[in-house]
Amino acid sequence: MFSIFKKELWAYFGTLGAYVVSGLFLLICSLFLWFFDNDFNVFNIGLASLNNFFVLAPWILLFLIPALTMKSIAEEEQNGTLVWLFSQPKSITSIVLGKYWAVIVLVVFALFPTSLYVYTIYSISMPEGNIDLGIICSGYIGLLFLSMTFASIGIFSSSLVKNQVLAFVIGVFFCFFCFYGFENLASYNLLGNFDYTLQKIGFFQHYISFTKGIIDTRDIGYFIFIILIFILFSIQLINRKK
Repeated sequence: MFSIFKKELWAYFGTLGAYVVSGLFLLICSLFLWFFDNDFNVFNIGLASLNNFFVLAPWILLFLIPALTMKSIAEEEQNGTLVWLFSQPKSITSIVLGKYWAVIVLVVFALFPTSLYVYTIYSISMPEGNIDLGIICSGYIGLLFLSMTFASIGIFSSSLVKNQVLAFVIGVFFCFFCFYGFENLASYNLLGNFDYTLQKIGFFQHYISFTKGIIDTRDIGYFIFIILIFILFSIQLINRKK
């Protein structure tokens, strides 16, 4: 697994890829949070809070992470190098996990510069430092778990098809539907008492708890379960290709 992990990291950090992704994420978030006149702008809400960042970030990552994972397996299969990987003394599990964790490292790398937002909020609050660091830390933990879940869906989508663009489209669709689709369906109140269950199936309610400063082991367990499911599905799909 470690050799695959290093290979994937070099593919990202040995080129401009990782830095472009990190810069793009920071740029989009910064424009919406500090410059554009919109509901996410920190100055418009008049509160020293990063809640808007934790609302905005999932929608950007929903597109960004499938763009990172779309080539993970699909490109290997398209170029014929997947057959070469099969011939190596590496298990399918180690191949999938190596690629998965490389994406997670890149996501953490992209999230790290947003710590500047915390410093900025800390500095402009009245009095200085009057912010809830507990909620901010909880929000980052939730965003990390959500990103890890998006990455597992992205790896699964890349394992599903050979075409990278199609893998990206499928990945975005699954991420969107799992994150907000169930929540949106439940909002129509068509299923009575089952609406609450439908909400709990999706990611949104579990993620939003973190942004409120609530770190619940049930929410953590939920995300870990979903991650494992999609990783296992990916392993099964690649085993079939082998």
